[in-house]
Amino acid sequence: MDEEVAALSRGADRDSLFMQANLVVPGKTDAVVVRVRNLSAGGMLAEAKVRIEQGATVEVELRNVGPVPGRVVWAGEGKFGIAFDRPVDPQAVRRQVVSESDLPPHLRRTGLERGALYRRR
Repeated sequence: MDEEVAALSRGADRDSLFMQANLVVPGKTDAVVVRVRNLSAGGMLAEAKVRIEQGATVEVELRNVGPVPGRVVWAGEGKFGIAFDRPVDPQAVRRQVVSESDLPPHLRRTGLERGALYRRR
């Protein structure tokens, strides 16, 4: 990985959060559930009980964004950093998708609206 790109990813604004994501690791048949500790447009800090090598190519499934390919830029004891191959919108990942049954009757759809229904934070 180019050191300049890695430095830019580390310097990007990060959102601290606590959520789960699925991580596809080469050589594993099933996705691994990881905890996302912080997230920026260029990468994330993940925590999991999985051994992963620096330089490994991975794919992380982020809520509201979908699968994002990337590379492990550092790995430590139970934590590792991933630099994404393409930028993501951290605010979209943070957004909670709610179903209509979660809403009070006066906020439910009339049937004329289109698209996803989001709860703002």
